[in-house]
Amino acid sequence: MARRSMFGDQSATRRIAEADSVAVIGLGRFGRSLALELMAGGTEVLGIDAGDDNVQSLNGQLTQVVRADPTKSEVLRQLSIDQFDRVVVAIGGDLESSILTSSALLAMGLPSIWAKADTDEHALILEQLGVHHVVSPESDMGRKVAHLVRGAAQDYIEIERGYAVVKSAPPARLHGIPLGKTGLRKEFGVTVAAYKKPGSEWTNADADTVLGPDDTILIVGPTRKAEGFAQLR
Repeated sequence: MARRSMFGDQSATRRIAEADSVAVIGLGRFGRSLALELMAGGTEVLGIDAGDDNVQSLNGQLTQVVRADPTKSEVLRQLSIDQFDRVVVAIGGDLESSILTSSALLAMGLPSIWAKADTDEHALILEQLGVHHVVSPESDMGRKVAHLVRGAAQDYIEIERGYAVVKSAPPARLHGIPLGKTGLRKEFGVTVAAYKKPGSEWTNADADTVLGPDDTILIVGPTRKAEGFAQLR
């Protein structure tokens, strides 16, 4: 059962920090989803939020959930946040709280701080502060959906700007021919990294892989080239 208090049980938070654990600060829609997904994957989670409603709604669902003001360094120390290797600042809609919390964490010297940004300006400030990983869920999802809507891709993951993994059906020109004989990389500048036949598991592709019309492939390469290849029929 999760505990609810202003500062939490320091011995309990230290125990959590010593396990495979993450502290998630801000338990709104994004923070809640993240925390629950981490729990589902076997990671212990300390959840922190200034609002009683968010804390109450997650009571019993996280390893420990605490109502506290994360912008104050002394509060974070009482919660043993400095003992965590990974902390996520998932505060949304309150730029000041996000920046103050991130600054306090950075001052503690935590090795891996992730922070959610609501706008490009917010992301820039967090990056300038020195936050190790800045994520923009809404912007990133908007770009992903735009790529899916625009092309024939079944799924799309941007590794970084300009380079992506695209899931699609193989174009007809690949059917029945070993990949090593298609001249794929030379002509299109992309690689088929893996494939999946109906009813089977994903398998790494190699030069001898032969694809059929009902297969699914993962295309890796520069974003425009990978998308362009996915649109071939």
